[in-house]
Amino acid sequence: MIRVLLADDQPLVRAGLRVLFTDTPDLVLVGEAATGREAIELARRELPDVVLMDIRMPGTDGIGATRAITAELPGTRVLMLTTFDDDEYVYGSLRAGASGFLVKDMMLEEILAAVRIVAGGDALLAPGVTRRLITEFAARPRAAERRAVPLPTSVTDREREVLSLVARGRSNAEIADELVISPATAKAHVARLLTKLDARDRIHLVIHAYETGLITPSP
Repeated sequence: MIRVLLADDQPLVRAGLRVLFTDTPDLVLVGEAATGREAIELARRELPDVVLMDIRMPGTDGIGATRAITAELPGTRVLMLTTFDDDEYVYGSLRAGASGFLVKDMMLEEILAAVRIVAGGDALLAPGVTRRLITEFAARPRAAERRAVPLPTSVTDREREVLSLVARGRSNAEIADELVISPATAKAHVARLLTKLDARDRIHLVIHAYETGLITPSP
């Protein structure tokens, strides 16, 4: 069973997702929060596998709650609930530790798939919406964050190549094809990068690639 905590200040959103989780055998809803502070307290008590976190909430917002939960509960993943067209907080939530994004008008099957992907330890990177979000918001960091920070010297040239491809949304199989290596070798390179860069998942490898200047977003 995948234990899910829902944090959203809109009762109708919570009600709709509650029905969805109730009707899905491998998911169980362990709590609902209407504020970021409530989400933090419930996460501490219930230790969910995944938190569906609205970005905009009164008081402590989704970014602050995500930062607290991911720092304190390494076994809990956070999926942000967002509206791409008007939400300027995506880059901040990535830095806070979010493992992906859900747009509120997604199909119900896509929401379920996203929860399972993140609960399984991966990041929701490949789907087009997240790729667009990363490209858009990583291109516009705050002024204080624009200076490139070099990668650790322990990162090899081959790992730099792999990191660049991860940041462009390539899967392990696609990385293997492009670099003419086996999928197992590609997977091993990604695993070493996660360790060397202290990244939670692939989506945070993307942040490192942008912040170190290894790649720049397409205009």
